[in-house]
Amino acid sequence: MLKSEKPRLVVRKTNHYIIAQIVESQIAQDKVVAKASSQELLEKGWPKEKSGSLKSLPAAYLTGFLLVKNIKTKVNEAILDFGLNRNIHGSRIYALVKGAIDAGLKIPHKESTLPKTERIEANEKLKSIFKEVKEKL
Repeated sequence: MLKSEKPRLVVRKTNHYIIAQIVESQIAQDKVVAKASSQELLEKGWPKEKSGSLKSLPAAYLTGFLLVKNIKTKVNEAILDFGLNRNIHGSRIYALVKGAIDAGLKIPHKESTLPKTERIEANEKLKSIFKEVKEKL
């Protein structure tokens, strides 16, 4: 990853949130270009009573979307760095990647690894919230 000299999309999961960063590697240092956490969705219209769902598929998608909107420098392309998380196709990590791609970031991937849009919007309770928050981003 470091030899490619491309920025990395770093994705980490906690017990409550999904965290994403765009990191550029420089000589013996990493520089965070942009960051987003699913916790920020509460400020963008995610209801406080649904704060337990901030690591769901829709929240992960919106976090990726928000991350790309937070980029202040010119970053067009990145490679995925999911650390020690398991590589499960269609998971929350790949929902975040799909959100970043839909917002305009180029990430090398196979289409089969990303969750289907129907699956991200499948939860009827979160579907209207998802659309409202996405419009605000």
